[in-house]
Amino acid sequence: MDFNFTEEQTLLRESVQRYLADTYDFDSRQKTVNGDAGWNPAVWKAFAEELGILGAPFGEADGGLGGGAIENMIVMEEIGRALVIEPYLSTVVIGGGFLKAAGGAIAEAVIPEIIAGNAIIAFAYAEPQGRYNLADLRTAIRADGDGFVLNGHKAVVRDAPFATHFLVTARSSGGQRDRDGVSVVLLPATTPGITRRDYPTVDGGRASEVYFENVRFGTDAFIGNNGSALALIEQVVDEATAAVCAEAAGVVRKLHEGTLDYSRQRKQFGRPIGEFQVLQHRMVDMFMEVEQTVSMTLMATLRLGEADRARHVSAAKNKIARSLRFVGQNAVQIHGGIGISNELAIGHYFKRATMIEGQFGDADYHLRRYESLMG
Repeated sequence: MDFNFTEEQTLLRESVQRYLADTYDFDSRQKTVNGDAGWNPAVWKAFAEELGILGAPFGEADGGLGGGAIENMIVMEEIGRALVIEPYLSTVVIGGGFLKAAGGAIAEAVIPEIIAGNAIIAFAYAEPQGRYNLADLRTAIRADGDGFVLNGHKAVVRDAPFATHFLVTARSSGGQRDRDGVSVVLLPATTPGITRRDYPTVDGGRASEVYFENVRFGTDAFIGNNGSALALIEQVVDEATAAVCAEAAGVVRKLHEGTLDYSRQRKQFGRPIGEFQVLQHRMVDMFMEVEQTVSMTLMATLRLGEADRARHVSAAKNKIARSLRFVGQNAVQIHGGIGISNELAIGHYFKRATMIEGQFGDADYHLRRYESLMG
């Protein structure tokens, strides 16, 4: 198996790194986080027009760069390093993942809009009772005349406040937790009957409680087959899980680098605290967790197209969730009280690490899933 990046992939990483280093420093990010909009449309347009990264995982026939999961991994790692809050994961990885897999007229219409930076997609899948079970759905679709009607409530829908479209999972038939009878539809955010309650998240993002009340739509809104979309949902969520593992690699690397720099500057008893052996050992342990995070992410990403995809994704997420906690908590401990202050970037990396730890399943969930997949 080849672990080397191609020249095009290396150039992609370098271009994203340069752009974020020049325009997306911590102070600029904080202004955006604390602003009314909660994101920066100008940055999103630059992603589309200057860098072209919104087309990184799409085929050349769609106007993309002809890449795939590795390109998503590269971009997501740089997003983690800079704490980018713009909706690459929900729009390109998840929205693009569904559309590429399903194909058809809806993909032909929406994928070019994603690449151009015009479409923002929010993934409305989680429900208050569902935990991490993608099939546990009370949101329901019923046939009505020559169309369909959607009713239900989705919780913590990231990027919903500025989304142009919602990807919604819902039950078309069967019991609340049955694997059969699950569907996914793509609806414009302006569709009558959709309402939101918006709020900020602890890591600087924006999310919403989204309510669907007698939302009418046609057959053309379905992604995949009506009533048999659970396998597709699981595939795309695994792709998204691998992508947040890549983001985690960027986050833990910055936590380690920031802690290392601080230990060289902070003095105690007339010496930099980085000279104390106990802290040197601790930061070596942090570095090992960083390198393992990078390696596990790469392995999971390379396996996304294979039959044992789910097992490798769960193995990676279980390990990386534990690494996020270890590196994040040690970074804060070594910094002391200022490690959780709003003025210092390290505290914001810790918050994002904490959120990624539970995103698409925490360590315990993925351990149980791995065990079940091993039989």
